Amino acid sequence: MDEREFELINIIGADLGSNQRELSRLLDLSLGQTNMLIRRLVTKGYIRISQLDKRKVQYLLTPKGFAEKMQKSIKYTIKTINSISLIKNKIKQAISRIYDKGERRFFIFGKSDLAMLIEMVLKEMSLKDYSLNFIEDIPTQKLDGALLICKENIAVDKSLANDIVDFIHELASDSNFLDHTKNGLEASYKS
Repeated sequence: MDEREFELINIIGADLGSNQRELSRLLDLSLGQTNMLIRRLVTKGYIRISQLDKRKVQYLLTPKGFAEKMQKSIKYTIKTINSISLIKNKIKQAISRIYDKGERRFFIFGKSDLAMLIEMVLKEMSLKDYSLNFIEDIPTQKLDGALLICKENIAVDKSLANDIVDFIHELASDSNFLDHTKNGLEASYKS
């Protein structure tokens, strides 16, 4: 089952699309592509079409479709959790490197899930005598501490802080990490 098929099964399973036009809009596909996708899933036995009246049909998941949806959802969730664990390990490595150099003040720039993950990792590491501050703007004066960037496309002067880690860039430039998360998430869609 490919990603589009899985997406359509999720939409039908959640009863979000009442007709082909609505399904097409939700999937961001043409009506023809949506029709082809529906027919393919009917042929595979994942959905069935029930005629309500002359003009209206209802799309329903079959037991096979429901089982497939559950199986794929579980695999996807496990892969996502594994990816988060990899991200946490990368964060831990970067924080340890900075902490081992003697840095005890950390400034997080960028409100995001990544920022919350960094805060969580710091707590889990049970480090002593550190401080954590969230900042909303890049300061104009030098920070006495490490700047942890959690926002995309931010360029800062390297002299702005004692140490600077752009976590978005660091994660995006790690080909091993990207390969693992990409392959893991793609594998969760395949049968």
